[in-house]
Amino acid sequence: MFYRALRSVLSFLAKLYFRPTVVGANQVPATGPVILAINHLAVVDSFVVPLMLPRKVAFLAKSEYFTGAGPRGKLTAVLFRALGAIPVQRDNSRAALESLEVAGSVLDHGGAFAIHPEGTRSLDGKLHRGRTGVAQLALEHQAPVVPVALVGTDKVQPRGTRVPRPRRIKVVFGEPLDFSRYNGLGNSLPIRRAVTDEVMYALMELSGQEYVDSYHKRPAA
Repeated sequence: MFYRALRSVLSFLAKLYFRPTVVGANQVPATGPVILAINHLAVVDSFVVPLMLPRKVAFLAKSEYFTGAGPRGKLTAVLFRALGAIPVQRDNSRAALESLEVAGSVLDHGGAFAIHPEGTRSLDGKLHRGRTGVAQLALEHQAPVVPVALVGTDKVQPRGTRVPRPRRIKVVFGEPLDFSRYNGLGNSLPIRRAVTDEVMYALMELSGQEYVDSYHKRPAA
């Protein structure tokens, strides 16, 4: 009850701060497993989408956000949990596998799970080739995929900016993509690639971003 109430307050404040234009939110099923596949332009993206929907949306976050010391660390953990974040370790060899297992558990319990198919945020504003984890989840757990395009979050939180700026954004929810025609074929790498590419094509149409058929690579430090 506490987290639900806090989430409602955060949602209200986010809508005041970002003044979002939300299109197609009714495309997201009210119940049952569903994957929200989101383009990734800024750190704030993972928090924006869950606050735009009435149902709880889970997403993965670094475990460090939940273990901070002092009042600030505890407040951060409370806020992340209210938003639906699930702590995961990302600095070990099993991180990717464990992330998929956590996501799969959410879907198996009839939940909504948000994922960025690109794997990392785009630093050039373009939409990059998706990684096939989204397809693996959709096929193994028989969950529809709703593409979600964020527009303007890169202006809200440009690279190197820690505090989001009060700018207008747009959140566009596409029609659910049903991949039940591939039931039983989840172990096929070509099928996973085809499913992922279909998701990315839908994101390209919704976001208006230029598509680049290569994985995004961060510049060397």
